[in-house]
Amino acid sequence: MTGDPTALPHPVTGAPFPSPVPAGTGWTGDPAASDTEVADGPVDLARLSQAPTLSLLEARTSVCAACPRLVGWREQVAREKKAAFAGEPYWGRPIPGWGDSEPRVLVVGLAPAAHGGNRTGRIFTGDRSGDWLFASLHRVGLAAQPTSRHAGDGQQLLGARMVAAVRCAPPDNKPSLTERDTCAPWLLAELRLALPTVRVIVALGSYAFDAVLRSLRALDGSVPRPRPVFGHGSEAVLGAPDGHDVLLLGCFHPSQQNTFTGRLTRPMLDAVLARAAGQMDWRGGPQRQ
Repeated sequence: MTGDPTALPHPVTGAPFPSPVPAGTGWTGDPAASDTEVADGPVDLARLSQAPTLSLLEARTSVCAACPRLVGWREQVAREKKAAFAGEPYWGRPIPGWGDSEPRVLVVGLAPAAHGGNRTGRIFTGDRSGDWLFASLHRVGLAAQPTSRHAGDGQQLLGARMVAAVRCAPPDNKPSLTERDTCAPWLLAELRLALPTVRVIVALGSYAFDAVLRSLRALDGSVPRPRPVFGHGSEAVLGAPDGHDVLLLGCFHPSQQNTFTGRLTRPMLDAVLARAAGQMDWRGGPQRQ
């Protein structure tokens, strides 16, 4: 907590916080401490991403400052706020992976939303996309609750984990190629630590789909040739570095652009996530439909 006169109450706990939220000040779900090492550039990031545990990786990810444009934007949004959320603090920091520490299903997105994860401190939480995603995850048995409003609201992922290819909210939801590549070691590290138990990866959108393929290659996993092509409901069997198969599923992103136009419907989203949930216990190759 803080004595800052500009601090605002956390929507769940009521504890006051400034925006953005300093590490180690008591925000629910904050994995970092005040002395967590900060990556100030690509070289630092590459070194710090070699964390031996997911918990340490989450902490280091959540304080990264390697991309000046993204740092400036996420903090500007946190200070200026959206009118609907003017009375609450914004997290305003990178969003680490979240969920089961030994996941069977990994959900990969593009980046946090400026007034969603950048506000709440949890990926895919607090915006319309998250409303669609968590409701579907709950319907297929991968989430404990049908909603996820804010870190600390009691939501839990069941055998699943969520990550973003880029960990900071980017302007116009479009990270640059340099920012994408600078941030890539965080995803690589998360996959390295989580893949031993992962059986299915759900890529929300083509950006996430491509990021998974690049990451598997970088980790010396195997990717089919010709290269898999993204589409809603597309499937590809990838090889994890330890040799086990991982089923990659493509899914349209639950953005308002897709859901408002009917490009993505609830049954379509449920079908992909149910397919993922149905693969959680296989030991050999993916079960064919």
